[in-house]
Amino acid sequence: MKKLTGIAALSILLTISGCSGNNKGSIKVGILHSLSGTMAISETAVRDSELLAIKELNKNGGVLGKKIKVIEEDGASDPATFSEKARKLLQDDKVVTVFGCWTSASRKAVKPVFEELFGLLWYPVQYEGMEASPNIMYMGASPNQQVVPAVDYCAENFGKKMFLIGSDYVFPRTANRIIKAQLSQLNAECVGEEYFPMGHIEFSELIEQIRKEKPDVIINSLNGDSNAQFFRQLKDAGFTSANLPVMSFSIAEEEVSSIGAEYLSGHLVAWNYYETTETPHNEKFVNEYKSEYGLNRVTGDPIEAGYIAVHMWAKACEKAGSFDVEAVRVASKGLSFTAPEGTVTIDGSNQHLYKQVRIGKINKNGLIDEIWSTPGAIKPDPYLSTYEWARGL
Repeated sequence: MKKLTGIAALSILLTISGCSGNNKGSIKVGILHSLSGTMAISETAVRDSELLAIKELNKNGGVLGKKIKVIEEDGASDPATFSEKARKLLQDDKVVTVFGCWTSASRKAVKPVFEELFGLLWYPVQYEGMEASPNIMYMGASPNQQVVPAVDYCAENFGKKMFLIGSDYVFPRTANRIIKAQLSQLNAECVGEEYFPMGHIEFSELIEQIRKEKPDVIINSLNGDSNAQFFRQLKDAGFTSANLPVMSFSIAEEEVSSIGAEYLSGHLVAWNYYETTETPHNEKFVNEYKSEYGLNRVTGDPIEAGYIAVHMWAKACEKAGSFDVEAVRVASKGLSFTAPEGTVTIDGSNQHLYKQVRIGKINKNGLIDEIWSTPGAIKPDPYLSTYEWARGL
């Protein structure tokens, strides 16, 4: 008999614990991430954190006296597959909720399915905003909690000539539309804007264009394993964080580990949480994650947001006294959780979290050092309604 991998064994253990030894039965939840394809580099670790949170809940008796049984599907880095698997989880498997997605393309693909079947998706990643679905709980940053403060920081610290690059899908294009409006308000300049298909690996022409335009900073919203090739080719062309800093929106510790700190050291990221974040609860979270998956593993913002999602769902269910989607939605309004990043609270008007903004610099050891932050948690503003320059976006 083949030896089970740690993840496979954990999944089976979760399933067994949900089906036996509890005369009160079990409850099914779905996990839907890319475990294959270009986004597996990022999403597999988020899946791991969700499983860790579920294991913690089951160890303490489950939710409302029911152990959690996990039904897991692979979105395969393909929006159409995400849509198909979401429908299966809700319609066939009859899960009570789903934790999943990463790219906005995958979220946009499953959104109509969740709205049609009135399911509830807990989405763990920062995104471009301009959305507030009643069937999605947004656990990552809205643009005023990541993109906008990051651009302000770059303009103040590096200069006002910015080159925008991204993968060719919803998040980068919408984020860059926001950024260009913001640059106008800052009397700054977009000196270039380029997009590439998911999984793209050849950036020599882009790098020559960058060399020609001489930007002060690159704003990067590439996703998945395209980042590995971009940063390697950028360094090979003689660009480093010292002569051309890059601010990235989709690179966290897991991606640094995969790409290599030697290519990323000194470059910048904007998130709400890092493995190095100093809060009373983060040390415990980091230790538990590494104990479960290996000392060489790292945490990061989307990983932590996936962990938050599971615990927020459980708290909402307990408050509602029900697994019913509408009851859970109502109970979640104003609900707080003491997370590794600090206390987060669900804004009842848009189902996004109040979150503290943190700018980080990647160090030579592959971790991220916080170099700037807001004084406290910021109210989510997914439509940027409080910014005059964002009107009409």
